Amino acid sequence: MATKIRLKRIGRRNRPFYRMVVMDSRKRRDGAAIEELGWYNPIDTVHSFDLKEGKILNWLQEGAQTTEAAHKLLRRAGIAHKWHLIKQGMEDTEIEKEMKKWELNREKVLNDRDQKLQKKVKNQEKEEVAKKEDKLDGGNEELPKTDVDTEDDGVKMAALENNEEQEKNNEMEEE
Repeated sequence: MATKIRLKRIGRRNRPFYRMVVMDSRKRRDGAAIEELGWYNPIDTVHSFDLKEGKILNWLQEGAQTTEAAHKLLRRAGIAHKWHLIKQGMEDTEIEKEMKKWELNREKVLNDRDQKLQKKVKNQEKEEVAKKEDKLDGGNEELPKTDVDTEDDGVKMAALENNEEQEKNNEMEEE
C-alpha cells in the first residue's frame, strides 16, 4: 500500500485546523486515516503545531512519503533534518549533536527574523511621522532649482520683457 503523511483538514469555515495523518495515497483528503501523527493550527502563531516525532520517524522508515505541506511542517519541527541524518547512517550520539546544532541555528535564525521585522516596523513608523509632518507644514517647501529650472526661468523672463515692450509699443501707437 502506498502511504502518505499528509494534512487532513478539520475545523469550521475560515478557521482551518489540520491533523497530520498517515493514510492511503488513493483516499480523499478527509477520508479515514490509518494513524494520527499530530496537529497543525495555522491561525495560532505562538503554538501552531504539535507532532509525535517517534511515530513520524517510524512511518518514514516504513516507506511513507510526505506531501509538500507536511514536509514543510516537518522541516519547521526539525524532524526532516533528523530523518536526513538517520538516512545517512549516523549514530545516535552524532545525531543528537547535530540536532543541538540545528536548534541553536534555528534560534539564531528566528531572532534575526524578529530583529529584521522590528527594524522594518520602526522604519515604517518614521516614514509615517515624516509624512504627517509634511502635511502639517503644508508642503510649502520649495525644491532646489536645477540647471533646467534656471534655463526655463531665463526663457520666461525674456518672454515677459517682450510682452512688456509690445504693450508699450501698443500704448504709443494708440496715443
